[in-house]
Amino acid sequence: MRGYFDLAGRSALVTGAAGGIGSAVAQALADAGAAVLVTDIDKDAAAVVAQRISDSGGRAEAAALDVSDRDSADAAAAQAAALTGGALHIVVNNAGVTRPAMFDKTTPESFRLLFDIHVMGAFNVTQAALPFIPIDGTGRIVNVTSAAGLTGTLGQVNYSAAKAGIIGFTKSLARELATKGITVNALAPLAATPMTETIRTNEKFAANMMNRIPMKRWAEPSEIAGAFVFMASDAASYVTGQVLPVDGGMVI
Repeated sequence: MRGYFDLAGRSALVTGAAGGIGSAVAQALADAGAAVLVTDIDKDAAAVVAQRISDSGGRAEAAALDVSDRDSADAAAAQAAALTGGALHIVVNNAGVTRPAMFDKTTPESFRLLFDIHVMGAFNVTQAALPFIPIDGTGRIVNVTSAAGLTGTLGQVNYSAAKAGIIGFTKSLARELATKGITVNALAPLAATPMTETIRTNEKFAANMMNRIPMKRWAEPSEIAGAFVFMASDAASYVTGQVLPVDGGMVI
């Protein structure tokens, strides 16, 4: 059974990997044997993660990547593919931002920003990577959505709309690429990260969130990462077009 999760000989590109879930996913993919390009708009922070992976015996490089910029995405995809001689097997579209506000206070700029990062970011990186993704059954595209995209959330119309867009992107692209042996799936994770800090540290918000999570706790990013390894591995070779919540039961 262990062989199902062996990623040796495969390369991976992870966006937004300088911290939080992204860095945990990069580490987990490397632990499973993949050569990982750790990308983030903050290259120095990405380099720290790549060095940590290397120090633990894995193989990783770092690159600056602004997912909203197509040229930046093209360069990152080529660098990731070069890690294994020209093929890019795994793409994890994790980069994201939040700009919470009630709808009447949401600015057009913040609404547009979230679509530029989440939706256009996934488009740019995936389209840049596609020429390098093999069609031998090892190609994996793993997108990151959220419970917000599945059920909506108060004060985050912009974020919810963008994450719902990721779900549509995932399902449509899965249909297009299925005959090429490339799977496309999405995960909807919930973890204690800098992005969720405001919710976790605000007494009112934190209490409301705990009422929504049956397991009554926040996950550590490392607990989330295994689901990404699954989706990237041969164990998920017949899974495509799906959204997997990894959220302690919040979305049931």
